[in-house]
Amino acid sequence: MIEATWIAFAFVLGLAARLIGLPPLVGYLGAGFALAAFGSHVGLGPRDSHVLEHIAHLGVLLLLFTVGLKLKPSNLVRREVIGGGLLHFVISSVLFLPAILLITDVTVQQALMLSIALSFSSTVLAAKALESKRELRAFHGRVAIGVLIIQDLVALLVMSLAAGKVPSVWALGVFALPLLRPVLFRLLDASGHEELMVLLGLLLALVVGGYGFEMLGLSSELGALAFGAMLAKHPRAGELSNALWSIKEVFLIGFFLQIGIGGLPDADALLFAGVMVLLLPLKGALFFFLFLLFRLRARSAFLTGVSLTNYSEFGLIVASVVLPEWIIPLAITVSLSFVVSAPFNRISHGLYDRLARRLIPFERDIRHPDEQPVSLGDAQILIMGMGRTGRAAYDHLTEKGYRVVSIDSDPVAIEASHLAGRNVLFADGEDQLFWEGLHMPGVQAVIMSMNDEEAKIIATQRLRAKGFAGLVVSHAMYADIARRIQEAGADHTYLTMSEAGTGLAEHVARDLLARH
Repeated sequence: MIEATWIAFAFVLGLAARLIGLPPLVGYLGAGFALAAFGSHVGLGPRDSHVLEHIAHLGVLLLLFTVGLKLKPSNLVRREVIGGGLLHFVISSVLFLPAILLITDVTVQQALMLSIALSFSSTVLAAKALESKRELRAFHGRVAIGVLIIQDLVALLVMSLAAGKVPSVWALGVFALPLLRPVLFRLLDASGHEELMVLLGLLLALVVGGYGFEMLGLSSELGALAFGAMLAKHPRAGELSNALWSIKEVFLIGFFLQIGIGGLPDADALLFAGVMVLLLPLKGALFFFLFLLFRLRARSAFLTGVSLTNYSEFGLIVASVVLPEWIIPLAITVSLSFVVSAPFNRISHGLYDRLARRLIPFERDIRHPDEQPVSLGDAQILIMGMGRTGRAAYDHLTEKGYRVVSIDSDPVAIEASHLAGRNVLFADGEDQLFWEGLHMPGVQAVIMSMNDEEAKIIATQRLRAKGFAGLVVSHAMYADIARRIQEAGADHTYLTMSEAGTGLAEHVARDLLARH
């Protein structure tokens, strides 16, 4: 009965949020507050809240494990990640302190702990927003995730110091974890493609990584992330991530419900949350200018900053350790920041397009680590995206004698393509300024092979707006998406599964003809 209540509240309010143009997670937060208000009338008690809290924790661990599967550890050792994350933590903690002292009756030490709790950004919200837009591996997505990991490590340190908790001496053994990578690779190879693979993912994320790190006095979240990262270089890491997707999504609904179900606020809690939400733009602006300081382009700095402009669920964990009486005000603050941040994450690309002319003058006049190409040389065909479809198209056209170039926003895919001898450049097809400044005199055809359907639509629109009159071809999984891509300006859009079936039929017909 209780599970039915959770599901019903989450679905109804999640659907309502979706119908008015908000992400469903905003509805899940609302469902949590509705359960807090009316839980006693539907038979929801304190014990049931504890069960939901456990489900929420499992969802967070699975999310961080799947983030780790897409993480390249070398991406953390970058100055914009380490420098930007640490500087933002220090500066934002100092900036929030006077506001908290002004509107609350707490000591300076308590106000400092509250400002520290609010300096962190939400790993769950940012990772989910980036994943839904397939931007975890884009440059700004990797910077955002890197900063979040730095923040999480700082949060773990703060909690340990504040609680006087010292990790077990056995925790030093985590530095030997990379030695287990060959064993983990063999386990993933041996687990096949079905339920054993899913069970292996759950075992590593929840048991070995989560519970194992807790036994050592470390964060279970850090453990899940670490074991995911150790499998990131395995060829089937993406397959494992996809296999865990639906389980993770269901458990994460519990996370958003659990935030709201923590309790209803009083007037003081609402005042505190309202002031902190008004300060959110300050947090985002600080991220933007720090990333510019570390040589990012305005677009990357803006998109990364938008992803991080929210308050973190880790703030609630910090408060539970040192300021338990502030959990409800912080829960309201975190929830409201999600409500504000989620729609902005959804429209971040369009918002940047409107603000680009004002933001670009803030860029430093130097070589940027996310610099994009200005010319495609004498290439005849441009391929957008180097996933399986893009690689197959590139190799086939190259064998036919065409001069082919490809662009991708994932440096990992670019590096792999370079090793295979392909000509691939770093760029983001959704960036309006990339298209405006691109010189492509010899290009006669463009193939849209990105994974994200919206990216294909936006890139096609940008290409046609640039004045490109050549052939634009794309593939799509569904007929309605194919229609939207053609409306954006594509000449032809092929349904992926239909083309796969046609290709198989062609092979059969050719083989039968050869036998006769």
